[in-house]
Amino acid sequence: MTRIAAHRGGTLEYGDSTPAGFTATAKMELEEVEFDVHPTIDGAIIVHHDATLDRTTDRTGAIAEQTSQDVLAAVINYSQNAHPLRLEQLCEIFQTSPVQFRCEFKPDRNGLPYAQFVPRVVAMFEEKHMLGKTGFSSFLVDYLDEIALHSDRPRLWLVSPAILMQLGTKGVIETAKNRQIREIGVHIDTATPALMTMVLDAGIDFGCWAAHTSEQISKALTMGVKVFTSDRPSLAMTIRNQMQKD
Repeated sequence: MTRIAAHRGGTLEYGDSTPAGFTATAKMELEEVEFDVHPTIDGAIIVHHDATLDRTTDRTGAIAEQTSQDVLAAVINYSQNAHPLRLEQLCEIFQTSPVQFRCEFKPDRNGLPYAQFVPRVVAMFEEKHMLGKTGFSSFLVDYLDEIALHSDRPRLWLVSPAILMQLGTKGVIETAKNRQIREIGVHIDTATPALMTMVLDAGIDFGCWAAHTSEQISKALTMGVKVFTSDRPSLAMTIRNQMQKD
């Protein structure tokens, strides 16, 4: 069965990385919740999509250049005045939920990995007894290499349309094999049965991201990809349930 991952806790249903979205996702009959992490200047780990607060909150500035107090005071857009979460708070929400974690390491505002950030995140999952239900993802292969140094948990390489075009399918497969990456994900609009077959034949799992519309969700389910992320998890579950009945 194709797995469904609630992207940022269901952005189009609950707002971007909101407490309400994550709380709702923890109770849904889906398989994964996807989220992103960034560090603050005083060592906190914040669950937030962008490296800055500009686009999705009432505040501005890079998370890594602010204190946790300042970041947590931000109000998330369309969230009924909710604030960003610390990673430990997210772990508490999902402590008894069967929903698995997919933690994405995002770059800083300049597109670079945060120095010494991976071991801190892994340590937090260990402290909260959540590492065993966590997989990691990133668009940056340098992050994936670093993750492998600190954890044996699954690593997913998110392959952007630009990288897929530059490297080609064979180049992507070769890169994944060289770095011992056993799963890739591509944008749903770049996914094709031929691409999926080539990846699977190479012994690499194949998934998709950004399946938000009914057409995109149906495409992922019809192709039978391993997993896809969606900003509309409730819609994704409805379509999957209907397809299973049919």
